[in-house]
Amino acid sequence: MIYQRTKSPRPPSIDLEDHTAFYYVSPEPLEIGANRMIKRAFDIIFSVIIIVGILSWLIPLLAIGIKLSSRGPIFFKQLRSGRNNQPFTCWKLRTLTENKDAHTKDVTEDDQRTTRLGRLLRKSNLDELPQFINVLLADMSVVGPRPHMLAHTRMYSEIRGDYMMRHHIKPGITGWAQVMGYRGQVKNEIQLRKRVDHDLWYKKNWTLLLDLKIVWRTVLTTLRGDKNAY
Repeated sequence: MIYQRTKSPRPPSIDLEDHTAFYYVSPEPLEIGANRMIKRAFDIIFSVIIIVGILSWLIPLLAIGIKLSSRGPIFFKQLRSGRNNQPFTCWKLRTLTENKDAHTKDVTEDDQRTTRLGRLLRKSNLDELPQFINVLLADMSVVGPRPHMLAHTRMYSEIRGDYMMRHHIKPGITGWAQVMGYRGQVKNEIQLRKRVDHDLWYKKNWTLLLDLKIVWRTVLTTLRGDKNAY
């Protein structure tokens, strides 16, 4: 089945989603240069506010807690899949004890690798705060599909044919899939399908207002704790 959207001089393209071909002849929002500039401006302004207003005093306090709670570095660095599937170094506060599976195995519920403070950081999303540095470096956006480990990108792309389409835009600290309940460990193919569906919907329906809505819902989730974070 083919769906035509609107007339445009843009060369047509075909996306395959759940065995349905979507025929696009108009650009997606973030293929338009002005929209990318708006999104980048929001990323920079919002990140500077967070870094100066919150990270400047909160990170030192959390760093002391991390060092006192377990041995190892304060920050955890990991290669993740970025825009156009280009790897980048993603920064997080360390929430696990040092282990050999950190770069290949997802954190699971009641995971013995998670430190006591780490559980709190993950539940409140505070472990993601250093990624605002990634945003300033232009590796990430405030809002977008969450970046996955390189091993998981390869695995998920073999399970779902259109998975790599989510890499057409920058990954985000938070995203539409996350605020709709699809975050954390991917336990089965249905969860992967739902996450990818939400990521692709966001990519095709981006607006600045949608980004603001996602940020607001992320703040609310952070304040009350995310049941899917562990």
